[in-house]
Amino acid sequence: MKRILAVIMALALVAGLSACGAKPADEPETTSVQAETPENPVIRLSTTTSVNDSGLLPYLLPAFESATGYRVEVQSAGTGAAIQKAIDGNADVILVHAKASEEEFIDGGYGVERLPFMFNYFVIVGPKDDPAGIKDCADAASAFAKIRDSKSKFVSRGDESGTHKAELKIWGDDAPDAANDSWYISAGQGMGACLTMAGEQQAYCLTDKATFLSMKDELDLDIVLAEGEDMKNTYSLIAVNPEKIDGVNTEGAQAFIDWMLGDEAGALIAKYGEEEYGTALFTLLK
Repeated sequence: MKRILAVIMALALVAGLSACGAKPADEPETTSVQAETPENPVIRLSTTTSVNDSGLLPYLLPAFESATGYRVEVQSAGTGAAIQKAIDGNADVILVHAKASEEEFIDGGYGVERLPFMFNYFVIVGPKDDPAGIKDCADAASAFAKIRDSKSKFVSRGDESGTHKAELKIWGDDAPDAANDSWYISAGQGMGACLTMAGEQQAYCLTDKATFLSMKDELDLDIVLAEGEDMKNTYSLIAVNPEKIDGVNTEGAQAFIDWMLGDEAGALIAKYGEEEYGTALFTLLK
């Protein structure tokens, strides 16, 4: 009898231990695959403020780093400054949005290939009462003309960024001068800082739509004019040319470009913003 009781107790103990180690029936088995760390694991990305301020890069990079084992160091500035960092040897790849400057970078031998891959639109934001009356304008150029005529406050990036270059192109040959036009404020700041300034001063501002939507709850501004033909905003990836610049992580730059142009990143970009704003903030080029 004692021997039988001992056997029963031993079986019960084994069963209890097995139950403790078992997963519940509705909890799936998961496996975690850690990508092998590359030989040169750090990628220096020089990029425009809009993809950072909008939250797109913080949203994408964990997936890229998990999939590849690379670690991305982000330097965020206006497109002009972002390109200059690459020329100065402080970047492996750039993500910017000023076609003429990008082509100049390529023509100078600093970049390998310009790869446009996504776009959004610039919008004009301003006070809710729209003092310049631009909401029914056909395009940004006619809206700017009304802002000038009414001398309504306007905050410009003033920093040679892609957004600033787009703004100057819209103004044309007769762009305002902050030294002579008191209503025109040249901030020399990134997009987030300019939007904050425009909200505080109840001024108009040209901005990429993504950054504005990501900040709109903090701003006393509305989108007054959206998505005119002269406000399309295209983003490109360019690997820095190792034959021109020393110390470039060529393999890392290419790995980043390949992933950004691939299906995983494409699916993430295509849905970024939908849940929070009801619309994707960026659109992939076909």
